[in-house]
Amino acid sequence: MLLATPASADPARTTPGPCGYIETPDEPAARPVHLPPDPRKTPNRGTVEVLLWTNYGPIPLTLDRAKAPCTVQSFLHLTRHGFYNRTICHRLTAYPTLKVLQCGDPSGTGEGGPGYRYKDELPTDLQPWPDDPTGERKIYPRATLAMANAGPDTNGSQFFLVYADSRLRPLYSIFGSVRPAGLHTLDRVAADGIAPTPEDPAPVDGAPARGVNIFLAHRF
Repeated sequence: MLLATPASADPARTTPGPCGYIETPDEPAARPVHLPPDPRKTPNRGTVEVLLWTNYGPIPLTLDRAKAPCTVQSFLHLTRHGFYNRTICHRLTAYPTLKVLQCGDPSGTGEGGPGYRYKDELPTDLQPWPDDPTGERKIYPRATLAMANAGPDTNGSQFFLVYADSRLRPLYSIFGSVRPAGLHTLDRVAADGIAPTPEDPAPVDGAPARGVNIFLAHRF
């Protein structure tokens, strides 16, 4: 499972709009940021381009408002306020059925978030994983951009980029895609592998071997 920080059970404040962003005082923001705007009508049409500048090269993203309007609204809010600038991508996986790069935590620990959470906007059109007899696991295809979470309706700031088709239950909100130049960058990150540890000299889950730094995230 792709995990982010568990949310507070006793939120201090909720925005009044349809997205209902909820403060999580028991899990304060890893970097100060206020709640996103939550207009009565959330923009739900069109796409927005965002660029992640990294030490490996650019990762251009296309955000899709129709797929996940509240998620796109939050991601743009965090981008606008520099939340992702000078952060690392803390997790790379290389399991046979899970190949993702996870980013979005300014603390770099995998436990940080923006100090708020919001509802899921789950995909309904994913193809089934071929050898899953239950049909519960779906294909999150290469180039997918999705939110990490710690359970239902606990989205925050952490997101993952899929560099090869991955098998997951459809419990992670998809809010866009990685453009071709970004896939080239992700392939280079994946090729460098995962940092070994004394306990595991050949890990399939852990910190990227060379480190992946997001210097700047901005809309363009």
